Amino acid sequence: MKTLKRIILIALALGVVALIIMALLPSPATVEAARAVRGPLRVTIDEEGEARAHDRFIIAAPVAGRMTRIELHDGDRVAKDQVVAEINPLPLDPRAREEIIARVDGAEALSGEADERVERARADYEQARRERERIEPLARDGIVSRQSLDQARDAETMRAKELAAARHNAEAAASAVREARAGLIAIDSERSSSSRVVKLRSPVSGRVLRVVEKSERVVAAGAPIIVLGDPGRLEVLIDVLSTDAVKIKTGATVLLEGWGGESSIRARVRAIESSAFTKVSALGIEEQRVNIIADFIDPAGPLGDGYRVEARIIIWESEEVLKIPSSAVFRRGEGWSVFVIEGGAAKLRNLEIGHRSQFEVEIESGLDEGERVILHPSNQIEDGARVEAR
Repeated sequence: MKTLKRIILIALALGVVALIIMALLPSPATVEAARAVRGPLRVTIDEEGEARAHDRFIIAAPVAGRMTRIELHDGDRVAKDQVVAEINPLPLDPRAREEIIARVDGAEALSGEADERVERARADYEQARRERERIEPLARDGIVSRQSLDQARDAETMRAKELAAARHNAEAAASAVREARAGLIAIDSERSSSSRVVKLRSPVSGRVLRVVEKSERVVAAGAPIIVLGDPGRLEVLIDVLSTDAVKIKTGATVLLEGWGGESSIRARVRAIESSAFTKVSALGIEEQRVNIIADFIDPAGPLGDGYRVEARIIIWESEEVLKIPSSAVFRRGEGWSVFVIEGGAAKLRNLEIGHRSQFEVEIESGLDEGERVILHPSNQIEDGARVEAR
């Protein structure tokens, strides 16, 4: 009996000591946790952009003179060679005369360059068409992959669009030549001592996008008067940081969101401009940016010229990778680390990461599927600290 009482007293004492120790120990920190899972990951560059007419034609005054009132309105349809404005030339001084002649020479040079670009685009298209025709039978026989055939077809489609764009640019250049030559009318009028009206004609069939100068007034040579285009044939203009532009490839898929509808509209990168420009951000910081031009894959729907969109340019994607939320990963020295929950404690783990999206990161090594990681680890979380997942 004495031995039993001694054992009971010792057990009670140990229990009291354990309770005291537990009371003195800090309570587990409550943390947010997520599991490492396998699934799709998409890396995008997100920027604002705008839809615009694929081909815009700015009709400018070829000579200085008094322009009559323009009766056209925004959205009106115009036919090719339709008169859109009339100008009564003013008397020319010697400098203005030489400027007109130089403008004609420059317009003719640009027109010749545009014609050369059409020939180059035509050669590229023919090469892409021949490549597609060569790969199609090989793909049917299983010699090359289906992906190679899709790439050849996409290349042919892109070259066809580039050829169409080059032809439109050539038409615009030819129209500029006609406008510049119209300035010679003022010179002829001076020589013949008679007044001749300069009629400005539409270079293409389309619609009026904007009337710059509507009322009757005296305009200077080169002043824009009216902007024409086809609002049904749109493209997307996106300006991105030059450091992001180097990651974008021609043919990359673009998802257009925030345009007013519920679903995304797909587009494809057609061109990356080779020259950057300086733009001041909302924070007053000068940034070097590059224009990215994309063509619509899906119908543009109600979008029109100048409409704002939010563009997500896909630079990498995979259907299945091991990933965790990017808020769980943090820098430690030269590498990346994460806190893993093991047995109610936080364990520091070094990682090797791959691609990163805005919200998720690819795990290459250091973590297994199903393990729980701590999100937004605070300074109170240390290796071995007691934690409790919320």
